[in-house]
Order: sequence, then C-alpha cells, then structure tokens
Amino acid sequence: MARPRKFDEERVLELAVEQFWERGYEATSIRDLAQVMGLTTASIYNAFGDKREVYRRALDFYVEHSFVDRVGRFESKPPREAIGAFFGEIITRSLSDTKRKGCMLVNSALEVAPHDEEFQRVVAGVLVQVEGFFLRCIRRGQEDGSIGNRQAASDLARTLLGALLGVRVLARTRPEKELLEGLVRPIFALLEPDAPKQLESA
Repeated sequence: MARPRKFDEERVLELAVEQFWERGYEATSIRDLAQVMGLTTASIYNAFGDKREVYRRALDFYVEHSFVDRVGRFESKPPREAIGAFFGEIITRSLSDTKRKGCMLVNSALEVAPHDEEFQRVVAGVLVQVEGFFLRCIRRGQEDGSIGNRQAASDLARTLLGALLGVRVLARTRPEKELLEGLVRPIFALLEPDAPKQLESA
C-alpha cells in the first residue's frame, strides 16, 4: 500500500510556479525545484514525474490562478468595463513586477512551445480561451450598443489578444505606464459605440 503524501500539493506547485516563472524551464533543474519546493528529488519524481511534467502541472496551476480567476471576476461586468478591467489589471501587475518575470504562459510560448508539440497545444488552447473571453464580451457589447459594430467581433477579439501579448512582452523590458497604456488606448477606441445617426433635415 502506497504511503500518503506528506506535503501540500497546491503549495508545492505554487512554489514550482515561482521558480519556473522567474528562471524559465531550461535554467531550472530538478535540484532547484527540490530546494524551492522543500522536497527530495525522489519525492518529486514519485509525485509528479520528470521536470517536464512538473512544468506542465505548474503551468496548469498558473493558468487556473491567473487567467481563469481573472475571467471569473470580470466577465459578469458590463462588456467594455470587463475588457478594461482585464487590461487594467494586467498593466498594473506588469508595472509592479520588479523581477520582470512577465507572463508565464507567454514565456512558455516563447521558450518551450516552439520545441514541444504538447506545449504548443497547451499554450494555443489557453490563447483560444483568452480570445473567447474577448469575443463573448464584444458580442454582448455589440448587442447592447456599448461596443460599435464597425468591425467584426471576431476581428476585434483577435486584435485584443494581440494587444495583450504585446503588453506582456513589452513589459519585460520596458515596464512603463505611458507605453503600455498608450499601446492599448487606440485599440480601446475601436470598441467605441457607433455614433448615433443624424436625422436628415426636410
């Protein structure tokens, strides 16, 4: 009969996230993880498998406690407010990121996904979810008139996704409030409601 685990799995995954997030996948060794997580290397192998599997679990944990949590808090807001709050929180956290860790998902897209088909699918799947959140907000806004119909909802959602990735990458080297807010301001202008039609004079 297997002995029960004597550690808090959620807590050790949180510690693994911090290590991978700050150092990246390649620069992190199993020994590094063991030290940070407070486990022996044997315990890590027994509980999670190899480093790649620890990274996969850590990335899932990160997504659940960042994007999924953020959508859960914002999606019930009015559409434009939800999108603004989403980007506002991203920019605020980017500016307070003194270690310039960026976004672990975007870091994964750049470091791991190009060389690993499974991680390509994982990262792409999350980005599809992000795009889906923007698309739902835009469609609701176009239905209630708070977002204009000049552009297709799908195109606007993809534009917002591109802006989000741009903010995340720029913030790692130039975490400047004016720069990041200036990047998204023209894009938010695309969401402005349609101007009311002028009545023709007789």
